Order: sequence, then structure tokens, then C-alpha cells
Amino acid sequence: MPLSVPKSVNRDMSFTEGQLKALFKEHDANGDGRLSKEEIKKAFQQLGSRFPGWRVRRSLHHADSNGDGSIGLDELDELVKYVGKFGYSIQ
Repeated sequence: MPLSVPKSVNRDMSFTEGQLKALFKEHDANGDGRLSKEEIKKAFQQLGSRFPGWRVRRSLHHADSNGDGSIGLDELDELVKYVGKFGYSIQ
């Protein structure tokens, strides 16, 4: 069941950790269990980020523990922690 988050949400909205994880998982367009730079960018655009490309680079810096240039589902917790630090509230 898809997460009901508007196409562009206000950064002041609060999300549960589970909602943010679901939002990012929904953007795994090819279903490979990894979020590419473009998939992460689309997620940040949906969250209403003003600079989604920059957010992607910073999120990879914080969450891509194996350095492969993408975020695996095993690294999703770190991505959600990063998102919570920069204006996207986690309840």
C-alpha cells in the first residue's frame, strides 16, 4: 500500500521513521533494493527540498557506508537519521 504523502510536502510536517522509510522505498523505481542518486533526488523533491541534488550528495556522504554511490535498504536507517537532522521532522 503506497504511503499517502502529497507529491510535494511542507518541510515543517512531521513524519514517523516508518513513513520516511516507506517514502524512500517507494522511490526504488527498479525494485533492486538500492536507491540510486536519481531515486533519492525524486524522494527529496517529493519532500519539498529546495536543493534536492545537494541533499543527495550530502545523504550519500552520511548514509552510504560501503561507498558504492547508492543507498541500500540496509543503509536506510542512516538516511532517515540524516533527513531528520535537516528540517524534516521525525515524530
